[in-house]
Amino acid sequence: MAVALEPTLLEILACPAPDHGALRAEATGAAQEDYLTCTSCGRGYPVRDGIPVLLLEEAVGGPDDPGATGER
Repeated sequence: MAVALEPTLLEILACPAPDHGALRAEATGAAQEDYLTCTSCGRGYPVRDGIPVLLLEEAVGGPDDPGATGER
């Protein structure tokens, strides 16, 4: 599955964290979900059924995740 969001939507979405940045689409082969990854903090937000879940509680990786290895 690949992230299929309108390019204009992807331009206006941003990470909800205080150290936010623009998001980039990232497809993962191993997981059932695709992610939008923050270009500033590195948090990954899942895209479920074509809908980005931009909640900090759902994010993986980033500076607050000491167990993050960068792999999803």
